[in-house]
Amino acid sequence: MTLYDRVADLPLTVATEERTSRRREISDGSTRVTSTFVLLSGDEFGAGEDVTREAVDHEALPEPPVFDFAGEYTFDEFSRSLDDVDLFPTKEPEREVSRNYRRWAIESAALDLALKQNDETLASLLDRDRSPVRFVASAGLADGDPARIEETLAANPDCEFKLDPSAEWTAGTFATLAATDAVRVLDLKGQYEGAEPDQPPDPALYRRVFDSFPDAVVEDPAVTDDVRDLLAANADRLSWDAPIHGVVDLRERPFEPAWCTVKPSRFGTVRSLFETIEYCEDREIGMYGGGQFELCVGRGHIQLLASLFYPDGPNDVAPRSYNEPDVRTELRGSPLEPPEDPVGMEWKQLE
Repeated sequence: MTLYDRVADLPLTVATEERTSRRREISDGSTRVTSTFVLLSGDEFGAGEDVTREAVDHEALPEPPVFDFAGEYTFDEFSRSLDDVDLFPTKEPEREVSRNYRRWAIESAALDLALKQNDETLASLLDRDRSPVRFVASAGLADGDPARIEETLAANPDCEFKLDPSAEWTAGTFATLAATDAVRVLDLKGQYEGAEPDQPPDPALYRRVFDSFPDAVVEDPAVTDDVRDLLAANADRLSWDAPIHGVVDLRERPFEPAWCTVKPSRFGTVRSLFETIEYCEDREIGMYGGGQFELCVGRGHIQLLASLFYPDGPNDVAPRSYNEPDVRTELRGSPLEPPEDPVGMEWKQLE
């Protein structure tokens, strides 16, 4: 029985839908907007978070209920019904991938509700243990200033990091960060195909990344002739994130995948997420969770999935406090302990 088979036949009843949007300043200097979709039936509710990046796509939705989800289903029937629903009814999304983000928000809300209605948790239904979750903190350091890393280590000396190297990183930046021995993932941002934050390949930057952090995973390089040999020589360290929406995308990588970043929202459907996790498990492809600056239940969902499937990976699922504009003087350390009394898809939000 596949992972998806274990949830497909869950009975699900939906009465109506609600939605709440949130807006918050985050560590990269931008204002993050997300929307939480809530499906209700009687006293039960299920919630999922739409992590679409552009605020205008959240603002374009009229007040709920926008969608008529009322009815009785199995979870799989509900999921299939979304194939015929335009989740952006008032305007096209700014980016096509946002269709997956909103689909995931609604599917995860439906799964949360179905689990609660059937007195199940995802761990119990999938027969998986909820393990403590190792996490890393994410930072861009676009200007090459490592001050935020130094401040974070002052608050949590054992913190590990996922960083985004850029052309602004100087030799001093590399030396300072390498000396911390805390960098576990480096995201080269080379797989966004023209959409921000796409970063063109820089052979000198790529070489310095591999040389300065010999044990770190390197994520999403652009693959061009001038860096192909370097990447091939380090293929066992490469991870893929932005282009991965399902199994087909992993099969199409230019090198046999060694690592995969699992961002549930990118997959859109629970089926695609579970199929990809099983594909990685079968082929011993390393996995770790990825975040999208979630402001609500979405953060708990990615922490839960990391707990069930890849708890020991360098999971970019740190508590939300790590994404605040200013570094706190005290920060919770890794790993995150699972909640004692889980309900549905919920994971207690620890700051």
